[in-house]
Amino acid sequence: MTDVFFYHLQNQPLEKVLPTLLEKSVERGWKVVVEAASPERVEALDSLLWTFSDESFLAHGTDREADAALQPILITTRPDRANGAAVRFLVDGAALPADVASYDRLVLMFDGNDPDAVDLARQQWREAKGGGHACTYWQQNDIGRWEKKA
Repeated sequence: MTDVFFYHLQNQPLEKVLPTLLEKSVERGWKVVVEAASPERVEALDSLLWTFSDESFLAHGTDREADAALQPILITTRPDRANGAAVRFLVDGAALPADVASYDRLVLMFDGNDPDAVDLARQQWREAKGGGHACTYWQQNDIGRWEKKA
């Protein structure tokens, strides 16, 4: 059974929240794949992870690089995981992977201000629950902190 976390972005954009969650994943020793919906988004996230903080950066790469298998964080549009990640982040409406059960954790991040994104997240919740996975729903409060709602 895979733990599936749904993060409902309300008051902060993905670009503000994703680096912090990725930092926590790497601190736990996890390899991560971030699946985005387009090559342009992969490029934007690649740039973001190098520049999101003046004090640090997150070591990472994209699936276009020869050393993709060595990356602690791999950004891709593909359903595979060249770096052998146990954790997968899905952004921009990326679909649940066919091999959900092979991950320790999936993290779906969706824009709560986009009705289509909310509808897709609800569909993915039903799909993950129907597959027997443990689902948890987190929503941002007014100051941007995460509150467990389900």
